[in-house]
Amino acid sequence: MFSIYPLELLEEKIGYCFKEKELLQQALTHSSFANEQKINKKKDYERLEFLGDAVLELISSDFLFHKNPDMPEGKLTKLRSSMVCEPALAYCAKDLELGKFILLGKGEEATGGRERDSIISDVMEALIGALYLDGGFEVAHTFIHRFILSDLENKILFYDSKTVLQEMIQAMPGTLLSYRLVKAEGPDHEKHFEVEATADGKVIGKGEGKSKKAAEQKAAYEAILLLRQQKK
Repeated sequence: MFSIYPLELLEEKIGYCFKEKELLQQALTHSSFANEQKINKKKDYERLEFLGDAVLELISSDFLFHKNPDMPEGKLTKLRSSMVCEPALAYCAKDLELGKFILLGKGEEATGGRERDSIISDVMEALIGALYLDGGFEVAHTFIHRFILSDLENKILFYDSKTVLQEMIQAMPGTLLSYRLVKAEGPDHEKHFEVEATADGKVIGKGEGKSKKAAEQKAAYEAILLLRQQKK
């Protein structure tokens, strides 16, 4: 199955027109789609993902280094890791509706691959790699600052949601926070977890992801939003 939206729309969203359209298409091509092509076999995004990961690490490191002149190395590393992890990149990709542009095989499409954080985050990195190759460092730099390093206050709340929620619960004397695993299914290489965050047994947030940690992070973020709304 092909992507839902034309690739020109994605170029419009990111504000960049590719000189080599093949690079953009490759960045959006999952291995399941590439493997189904018997004729005119397509390249998948995995090599571009490798490159994009390195470009993202450099640019995010430079950003954090200059933005936090007094922050020690350990905290910088932890913050960078939280900002470029799988759930964070998938969260950033929402503005682009990136899942709708991915080229998926029939099996992956049928099992919800278009909405899977693991795939969307990989494609986000592949897109960065493609931008770097097609337009150079400045083009990749602009994209990362616009879609990943912008609105950091809200994004950091999401990235570090478990810590923030724990602090909020600690300010509620006698309240006990816990995470309850609701469902774990799928093969080892493609697990899917569903988790609920509870306060004194009452569900205050739900989340899902390919790891228990990612699901807990999303549940915590939903719980934070709920608790903040209740305070208004």
